[in-house]
Amino acid sequence: MTPRQEGYTVKNGRLINLAPDGMTGIARAASMKRAVKADRKVNQIAEAIEMAENKKNFRQLYF
Repeated sequence: MTPRQEGYTVKNGRLINLAPDGMTGIARAASMKRAVKADRKVNQIAEAIEMAENKKNFRQLYF
C-alpha cells in the first residue's frame, strides 16, 4: 500500500497525516448532551412565546 492509500501524504520529504482528529466516545456523548440541552431550551422558549401570544389573543375576545 502506498502512503496515500493509508491516509498519509508526502510533502517536502515529510509524511503528513490526513486523517481527521478522532473523537472519544465520552467527548461525543458530552457533545450530544449539550446539543439536547440547547434544543430543549429553544423549545421551551418557543412554547413560552406561543403561550404568551395565545394569552394576548384570548384577552381580546369579548364574551
